[in-house]
Amino acid sequence: MANNQKDTGAKKPNIFVRAGRKLKETFSELKRVTWPTFPKVVKATCVVLVVVVAFTVVVTGINYGLQELLNLITNIGQS
Repeated sequence: MANNQKDTGAKKPNIFVRAGRKLKETFSELKRVTWPTFPKVVKATCVVLVVVVAFTVVVTGINYGLQELLNLITNIGQS
């Protein structure tokens, strides 16, 4: 037998009302954020770029070394 109980709680607002509330909450939260100064942003960006370049150099070096090792192993019988 089907359960035909009525909802005892309040109805859920429609999607547009919920989206509007969420958008309003988001903007009010963004007002409370302490944004970094421009020099801090530039410094952080430089740190990220240096780390990316360093990792690129390391990974490229490892790749080159493994490639040379593979060439050495595969060319042993051909000399």
